[in-house]
Amino acid sequence: MANANVLEQKKALVADLTEKLKGAASAVIVDYKGITVEQDTKLRKEMRESGVDYAVVKNTLLRFAINSCGYEELDPLLNGTTSIAISQEDSIAPSRIVDQFVMKNPTCPVTIKGGFVEGRIMSVDEIKAIAAIPSKEALIAQVLGTLLAPISSLAFVLSQAAEKGGAPATAEEPASEAAPAEESAPEAAPAE
Repeated sequence: MANANVLEQKKALVADLTEKLKGAASAVIVDYKGITVEQDTKLRKEMRESGVDYAVVKNTLLRFAINSCGYEELDPLLNGTTSIAISQEDSIAPSRIVDQFVMKNPTCPVTIKGGFVEGRIMSVDEIKAIAAIPSKEALIAQVLGTLLAPISSLAFVLSQAAEKGGAPATAEEPASEAAPAEESAPEAAPAE
């Protein structure tokens, strides 16, 4: 009876993984051998914050899932310690997070084994190249900055021209401003 329950749990896990992989924008297979609990917690937190599913998976179960999705080319990567980072929306997020995590933590032994982006199988080098691409938000900010630069420059030039073309202050203006301040001072009471 226990074996039947375990088998059903494994089938459910494979079905869940298959569903996630079919709808994924990208996935990265990672070798996590030697990672500390503290490092793993940080990596998982970064993944969660970016909306990336990250899980340690048995190679056999992941093999069933990737084969049923048509990613048989990833089969040779499924040896040793394996985890997978799956993103449903952001094609770059899993590879960028793992790559930046490894750069920030040079003692961390985590390595990228391979993966896929938008249905295309990618090598480690291709995934690292994709990881170097800025996020969508960063790219939008760069484009907007480029578009706003000429407008900002024009506004600066116009403000400088307005300051130089304005009338210079005369000596009377500061005196007239100081006079009301003197009037508001209370007069000294006569000494008795």
